[in-house]
Amino acid sequence: MKTIQSRFTALCAALLIVICGLVSGGSPVSAAVKLPTKAPSFTGVTIDGKPFSSSSLAGKPYIVNFFATWCPPCRAEIPDMVATQKVWASKGFTFVGIAVSEKEPDVKGFMKSNGINYPVIMATPAIVQAFNRHVDGGISGIPTTFVVDASGNLTNVIIGPRDKATFDQIIRASLPKNK
Repeated sequence: MKTIQSRFTALCAALLIVICGLVSGGSPVSAAVKLPTKAPSFTGVTIDGKPFSSSSLAGKPYIVNFFATWCPPCRAEIPDMVATQKVWASKGFTFVGIAVSEKEPDVKGFMKSNGINYPVIMATPAIVQAFNRHVDGGISGIPTTFVVDASGNLTNVIIGPRDKATFDQIIRASLPKNK
């Protein structure tokens, strides 16, 4: 099992390093398969050791963001995500970070130094596979962001970084109409 995980991690790291460079050099684009559709279910353990399940977000909008601490475009959008989380958490919104090709101590340090105020989970093959089917060709670059509305529908897949104004617009559209 450890060999499979090591191979998976190495493959993801190599692929994401190449793609991260490509994404940061070009303009961000959206690429998805048949949206809206039911958002994938996933579970994990947050970096701070708490169990996490997407089912805990039922009825709330959220954004799942695949990122890496070593990825320049990912690092660029994190401060905007932290600021956005502060504004929208009271309305029931949250980001969920999925750290890919990382070591847990590195992610913990990154979270602390960047004031990350939302749950972060280490990527697993099951989580990656659950989201891969919603992107043409699977997740091929980071950051890759999946937007889920309050009805539990995946409404957008975004490849490349975004800014606070864009996140605010996405979240407004994802909130239940009575909020």
